Amino acid sequence: MQNAKWFREAKYGMMIHWGLYSLLGGEYGGRKITEKYAEWIQSNLAIPNAEYETLARAFNPVFFDAEAIVSLAHECGMRYLVVTAKHHDGFALYHSAVDSYNTVDATPFGRDVVRELRDACDKYGLRFGIYYSQDLDWHEEHGGGYRTFTHCDGVSWDNSWDFPDRSKKDFSICFEKKILPQIKELMTNYGEISLAWFDVPMTLTEEQSDLIYRTVKELQPNCLINSRLGNGRYDYVSLGDNEIPERMDAASGEVDYNSIDGFKPSPLGLYETAATLNDTWGFSFNDHNWKSGARIREIREHLNSMGINYLLNVGPDALGRIPADAVAILKDAK
Repeated sequence: MQNAKWFREAKYGMMIHWGLYSLLGGEYGGRKITEKYAEWIQSNLAIPNAEYETLARAFNPVFFDAEAIVSLAHECGMRYLVVTAKHHDGFALYHSAVDSYNTVDATPFGRDVVRELRDACDKYGLRFGIYYSQDLDWHEEHGGGYRTFTHCDGVSWDNSWDFPDRSKKDFSICFEKKILPQIKELMTNYGEISLAWFDVPMTLTEEQSDLIYRTVKELQPNCLINSRLGNGRYDYVSLGDNEIPERMDAASGEVDYNSIDGFKPSPLGLYETAATLNDTWGFSFNDHNWKSGARIREIREHLNSMGINYLLNVGPDALGRIPADAVAILKDAK
């Protein structure tokens, strides 16, 4: 399959976690996040939607330059890019007709980040992928995650601070009202989408996972879907965050990946590790635990030797800039 061929040959990609949480940088109301993931700050510090929404009025990243970011990825040998079109907080980085909680309608910035990155990828010849949180959505009363109570980087997987009565939650409402329609928008309005990168499936039924899978394939036949869609519907395997297996038998699919999503061997023999340069995915003022360029290069070569792609994350700050430390590491790792 041609879509499997490009992925297998790509080996190295850039992931971008960016959103309202980037304005906070892991701090809010005189408190710092108690876990490592700054993009989880709304849940970690239980920030009510009424307060968190005010961040949209301050979101004006005047130094965001999609072409500069994609040019950096290209310079560093990355062959594809995946951006968080909507993360768990429910805020979208594109112009959604389904929900006005997005960069165009809700912010002074007023620009479609997904489109600008998509166009820049076309210019530099990078494949373009969409990250979309298909289960969790803290902006919605019926957002998922309320059936699972294992540890996460927040007080809960669902929004339990604004909507504490889980007996009233019905994920199908959020799924039909927002999630599936937004996936259709993204797969319809942004040209060729090479990857659909879903995350933390907990509430989706088999029927809902199957519907998402079929919808993506109908609108983007060549789009590869990762294993975090849930319920065994996928084309390629996303290993655990920052997972670096010592060895892997590609024939049998023997690899110690995170089992939360029910992963099985990839039907196309395609694998990927998404990873961070420091500890967090979203921008943090306080996380300076940076890996060296030499270490990044060592990890990439090790993963690639087993046929595993390395999807390396950057977290732009509130002004849209990739931190200088991250830029230096990426260039040093070439």
